[in-house]
Amino acid sequence: MQTDIDPRSLIGRKAFDRNGHRIGTVDEVYLDDATGVPEWAAVRTGLFSRDAFVPLAPSDLADDGLHVPYERALIRDAPDFGVGRHLSPEQEMQLYQHYGIELPAAPEASAPPPADRDFGKLAGQDD
Repeated sequence: MQTDIDPRSLIGRKAFDRNGHRIGTVDEVYLDDATGVPEWAAVRTGLFSRDAFVPLAPSDLADDGLHVPYERALIRDAPDFGVGRHLSPEQEMQLYQHYGIELPAAPEASAPPPADRDFGKLAGQDD
């Protein structure tokens, strides 16, 4: 995904699975605390208004919304951590494992390893 996009502009956009089926609406965006790069979006899905976390790195933003390169069933089966809170390193690991994504490399040699990094700062959230 483009890294120059304001993550707040994603909120309220429609989200689609790899087949173009609508999966819901982007509810929140979570940033990597170390880099400030948008990492995850919480997408409000279905009748029960559950939020499913989707990775932003392999996703594409188009005029009609966010296109996530995963099947709807995999997205809906993502671990449910609730929204509005920081994602812990353990939760982050669970999401990476769920989607079969390799952990990102630390941005600098002095940065802590991924298991010790703090992910999940909400877009627009101040310390």
